Amino acid sequence: MPATFRDQANSIRTARRRISDFFGLCKPRVNSLIVFTAMIGMLLASPGFPPLTVFLSASIGIALVAGAAAAINCLVEKTVDAKMARTRWRATANGKAPMVETLTLATLVGSVGLWLLHAMVNPLTMWLTLATFLGYAIIYTIVLKPATPMNIVIGGASGAMPPLLGWAAMTGSVGPEALVLFLIIFIWTPPHFWALACYRREDYVKAGLPMLPVTHGIELTCFHSFLYVVMLTGATVLPYTLGMSGPWYLATVLVLDVIFLAYTFALWRNYSDALARRTFRWSIIYLTLLFAALLADHFV
Repeated sequence: MPATFRDQANSIRTARRRISDFFGLCKPRVNSLIVFTAMIGMLLASPGFPPLTVFLSASIGIALVAGAAAAINCLVEKTVDAKMARTRWRATANGKAPMVETLTLATLVGSVGLWLLHAMVNPLTMWLTLATFLGYAIIYTIVLKPATPMNIVIGGASGAMPPLLGWAAMTGSVGPEALVLFLIIFIWTPPHFWALACYRREDYVKAGLPMLPVTHGIELTCFHSFLYVVMLTGATVLPYTLGMSGPWYLATVLVLDVIFLAYTFALWRNYSDALARRTFRWSIIYLTLLFAALLADHFV
């Protein structure tokens, strides 16, 4: 093979690898849950199926901005990530993704997402998404996470925004129904993340991050998790009381709540890393099934 063709082939492989590395920094698994809950917000805000162009534009725009925020999070935390088994594979942590390149790609991806939301959806959704981006990439990542063990409680507001963004995309406003969806994820976030932080606590010790299990111990963290799920149980009944859903949703979510309560109570009274892992996995299943039940009840 001539040298020119070899050089071109190597350049193509390098570009593909860089794109793959950047895609990993966008945290696609987390992003998929973000987009899923935003889509549910859009569907719940519409009496029927929403206009396809707006639905797709909002979904793609939110996904792009969320991915850009995740990439900047990885860039800011590259030194911390390199010390943790869970995150040392990230391209920013192992040196495969240069800082300028990552920042440039994140800026381009985020800008395209914001433009799409402004041009194809509505300005309110764009501004709320920008505020979410700044809340996660700047306020949570740079200010809160290294400063306080309550970082995930305060910073969880950014992660709770997607269904509210979806609602705003369809209605051009933020009503009480959207705030209820926000509240559910806001209260869900601490017990979800604290379960992970408990069984990964040694990583956070190495990284020097003041997560609650590190600063206040496992037992207090698990007790707080249980209390949050008690509050979450009350919050998940609100869609029924507001008329957003019917008895089918209420019955389903109460079953989900009882299981989540059982997990967190058992974690508080008889902690083990294995149980913390199961609790963390259940919290993801819980939120997925809760929003799926809201959607099913809405259309059925």
